[in-house]
Amino acid sequence: MKNKLHRRLMGTVPAKRPATAGFTLVEVLLVVAILGILAGVIVVSTKGRIPATQISACRMSIKGLETAVGTYEIDNGILPNSLDSLITKSSEMNWNGPYVPSLNDPWGNKFNYTREGNAYKIVSAGPDGQSGSGDDISN
Repeated sequence: MKNKLHRRLMGTVPAKRPATAGFTLVEVLLVVAILGILAGVIVVSTKGRIPATQISACRMSIKGLETAVGTYEIDNGILPNSLDSLITKSSEMNWNGPYVPSLNDPWGNKFNYTREGNAYKIVSAGPDGQSGSGDDISN
């Protein structure tokens, strides 16, 4: 042991160079380019699915509102006069709400509710936000 230290100090034994760890600039740039390409492919492949997903979510929200209206009717013996009755209590004796967390469709518009006797209809204005246009969604 003493001989090795003496030789190293005297310069007869070359000192070991520390191992260099890391990546070269070319390797780093290659990885960044590959990640950029993958991100671009993902964005392009999911871009067209958002409107279809919102329409599907709207249909599911209408089904949830139908369930809430049914539960309200079981609790109170009548259909609600408006969807607001599902959120806030007015004069109902057996109100056990709120029955739903929100009355808005995926585009932020309030659902339309019409009641005729023992029947009702729930309508979303759809993606364009205009009631009565071709993209309305209803139960």
